[in-house]
Amino acid sequence: MPTYHVEMMEGRTIEQKKKLVEAITRVSVEILGGQPDSVDILITDVKRENWATGGKLWSEPRD
Repeated sequence: MPTYHVEMMEGRTIEQKKKLVEAITRVSVEILGGQPDSVDILITDVKRENWATGGKLWSEPRD
């Protein structure tokens, strides 16, 4: 079964992460088959100062 790597900016609560991994697991089993215990999900929280879009760090003010 799959291993998912989820990278997102820090700040989500444990409850939000719990709901996310439950949903990813449910959909994976529905579509791919298999058992929920065979779905691995790794979450990496990234600081805003380490993420950039359009040449601008997310820690900088946005227009």
